[in-house]
Amino acid sequence: MRSLFWLLAVFAAAVALVIVGRLDAGYAVVVFPPYRIEASLLFVAITALLAFILLYVAARLLGHAVALPATVGAFRARRRRDRAHGALAAALQTYYEGRYARAEKHATVAFEIGPAPGVAALLAARAAHQMREFERRDRWLARADAVGDKLQMARLVSRAELALEERDFAGAREALRRLEDRGAKQIATASMLLRAERGTGGWEEVLRLADQLGKHDAISPAVADEYKVQAMVELLAREADDAGAFERRWRAIPARAQLQPRLAAAGARHAIAHGRAALAREIVEKAIAAEWSPQLASLYGELPAQMDPAARTAEARARIERAERWLLGRERDPELLATLGRLCAQAELWGKAKSFLEASLSFEPTRTAHLELARLSERLGENEDAQRHYRRAAELP
Repeated sequence: MRSLFWLLAVFAAAVALVIVGRLDAGYAVVVFPPYRIEASLLFVAITALLAFILLYVAARLLGHAVALPATVGAFRARRRRDRAHGALAAALQTYYEGRYARAEKHATVAFEIGPAPGVAALLAARAAHQMREFERRDRWLARADAVGDKLQMARLVSRAELALEERDFAGAREALRRLEDRGAKQIATASMLLRAERGTGGWEEVLRLADQLGKHDAISPAVADEYKVQAMVELLAREADDAGAFERRWRAIPARAQLQPRLAAAGARHAIAHGRAALAREIVEKAIAAEWSPQLASLYGELPAQMDPAARTAEARARIERAERWLLGRERDPELLATLGRLCAQAELWGKAKSFLEASLSFEPTRTAHLELARLSERLGENEDAQRHYRRAAELP
């Protein structure tokens, strides 16, 4: 359409020129002594027009000639930039294809000539890490660090991820804490920090991060609860050498969490080790009231070794009374029957102890029940039965 318009315009101009040429009777005189030039007005007009066109074309050619170095430089820079973008795209593609050597090669080109050398260096570092070329990876990370502060967050996250893959939890924690110091509190970095804190034993931080991530639905409630239970179990173990510190730590745990069977079992074991029989009994009874646990039922039959005989007997009888109430609804539970047998033996109720242990074995033969019966038979002077139960216990896993 545009070409047709210009063609019509040219034809119209030609027609107008012919008409003007027929009607024009004027002339122009140019006097430059001693010269005198006389020409028709139409000729002068056409000559002036052609001169203007020639001067215009010459000026444009001269301008292009002067600007040629800059034009060539811009063209080369554009080609260089296009090549760098292509190299970076190829590096990303080959990295996700698992072709890490080629990805590093393309990333090297993008680093050397591209407008985003920091991104290229981080990509090359990840590729080198996947190939287990850790020295080369560290050199790429150092190059990324030298780029400037624009990519500091990306660099720290990359360092943390690579450290976690290498199980360098301390290095990952250091990088992620630097991110927190800069105010970066994304869910992704908090999840990585949780893993790093678990690896380094920062259980107080594990409690905080698991609670935080659970509230934001970044991890499932079951996983968050599992992490918190693990953290509390480890914190209890940390205070295991000091009875007072252990009890304070236990009392500081939320009442709802104390009912979790795994945590209650850990607390009861530490209480037994410290000779706190009443505390151990309280822990197990509350947890079992909330949720039955064979592990806790078995633990209920253990008493501190350092108790004197009178206190041991009294504590065993108190526990027997509670365990017999549990038995009303669980008369076929082998763990509960074995616990009652153990408690009766500690209370020196030999006949009841033997009955409960034999009942436990009738539902499920266990090594623990056979060993308890063997010890009981030795006390009662029944050596043949004791040897038989020892043999049976040795046969069981």
